[in-house]
Amino acid sequence: MADKKNVITRERYEELQNELAECKTTIEAQISKRLEEARGQGDLSENSEYDEAKEAQAKNAARIHEIEDILKDAEILEEEDISVTKVSLGSKVTLQNSATKEEFDYTIVGENEVDYFNNKISEDSLVGQAILNKKKGNVVTVTTPQGTVKYKIIKIGK
Repeated sequence: MADKKNVITRERYEELQNELAECKTTIEAQISKRLEEARGQGDLSENSEYDEAKEAQAKNAARIHEIEDILKDAEILEEEDISVTKVSLGSKVTLQNSATKEEFDYTIVGENEVDYFNNKISEDSLVGQAILNKKKGNVVTVTTPQGTVKYKIIKIGK
């Protein structure tokens, strides 16, 4: 089975590049300073500041590795590649709950860009799968653990 493509928006790519640079420079320098200060306090076997700094160092190294892995395989989704006629990766979609008439705005993103607090849902989520490749005006049924919901696609944009 082939690996799934890691598609991210240009905006997310740049955010990750900036975070990587910060992890490798500012954060590493801060941790090094903390380690140096902790070493200056003497016995490291019972030095909580040293232990905390070593833990921060490990977390930072893990995050650097994680970001590098994401960026290494990233395929950047350019704005001109986002469809406005059918729901696709990168689409900004307005859905209306057919029962309550409540509207929801979502951006369809890849798994490395999901941010529920900012209404960025995965193309692989239940809603994402239901609306992918659908057009404005289509009604889709989404079966969730809480029950079945019907949504009408009100708007598709970039």
